[in-house]
Amino acid sequence: MADNGGARRQATFTKIDELRPSTHGHNLIVKVLNSKPITFQRPQPRQMRVAECLVGDETGVVVFTARNEQVDVMKSGAIVEVRNAKVDMYKGSMRLAVDKWGIVKAAESPSELTVKEDNNLSLIEFEMITLMV
Repeated sequence: MADNGGARRQATFTKIDELRPSTHGHNLIVKVLNSKPITFQRPQPRQMRVAECLVGDETGVVVFTARNEQVDVMKSGAIVEVRNAKVDMYKGSMRLAVDKWGIVKAAESPSELTVKEDNNLSLIEFEMITLMV
């Protein structure tokens, strides 16, 4: 195995408008526009905190589902780095999420981010089509 001197490969970052249904491995820098805690009707087996957050960049916005400690990072106005995110489908619309294999943290160099709020990818409804071959 080649030794790269311990240097890590530079991450490739995706823009919101490049997200597609049921894809994964996305790295993004986003601004949190708002964060709403979700309460469950029935008791959960484990105490889980969930929030739906509207996040965006200069290309658009999407709903991010934050879980547990991610809720603390996803505060309104925060610039956040999201690593290894996946696009889940919920009732035909896209939701961005990070599971145990990803990272949600405050951006290291939080510069001002202007968000294109009139391009909400979570408002686009996708239809599942079964192909017969």
